[in-house]
Amino acid sequence: MSAPVTVSVTRHIDPSQETEMRAWVQAGTSLAENFDGFLGSGWVRPSQESPEWHMLYRFADAESLARWEASPQRAWWLEAAQGRIESTRTERRTGIEGWFDEPSSVESLTPTPIPPPRWKQMAVIYMVFLPLSLTANWVASHTIAGWSLVPRVVLVTTIMTPLMTYVFLPWVTRKMAWWLHR
Repeated sequence: MSAPVTVSVTRHIDPSQETEMRAWVQAGTSLAENFDGFLGSGWVRPSQESPEWHMLYRFADAESLARWEASPQRAWWLEAAQGRIESTRTERRTGIEGWFDEPSSVESLTPTPIPPPRWKQMAVIYMVFLPLSLTANWVASHTIAGWSLVPRVVLVTTIMTPLMTYVFLPWVTRKMAWWLHR
C-alpha cells in the first residue's frame, strides 16, 4: 500500500475574478469528494490582492489520486477554467509531511525555478545587511553603550535577525528580482 499523496498546484488568476475562482475551487472539491481515497483539499493566497493561489488536495494513495486525475469529472472541471486560470507549478508530495513539513519525496511536475547565482544573493544580502548593521550599531552606541559586549551583541542580533529575515530581505529580493533572475 502506498503512502498518502498531496498535490500542490500554484495557479494564477485575474484578481477581478475572485468570485468565479472560489466557485470553481468549490466545484472541484465537491467533485473530488465523490472519489474513494479523497482526504481533503484547501488553498491559500499570499495576500487578498494576489493573483497567485496555492491549492492542495490529498488522496490516501497514488492509485486513488490516479483515478481522480484520469476521471472525466476532473477533465470537465479543468476545462471549465480554460483561458481564465493558469497553472504554473505542480508538485506531488508523499507522507504526512505533504501537509506540514519538508517532504520525504517530491515529484515536481513543472520545472523548479533556478535560484540566482550565489554571488548575486551575497550582493543583495550585503545591500541590506550593511545599512541595517550600521543603523543598529549606531542606535546601540547611543542607547546601550554602557552594556558589556556580549549582551549588547545579543540584543542587536536578536533585533536584526527577524528584521533581515522577514522584512528587509523579502522586500529587497522582490525589488531586485529583475537583476537576481536575469
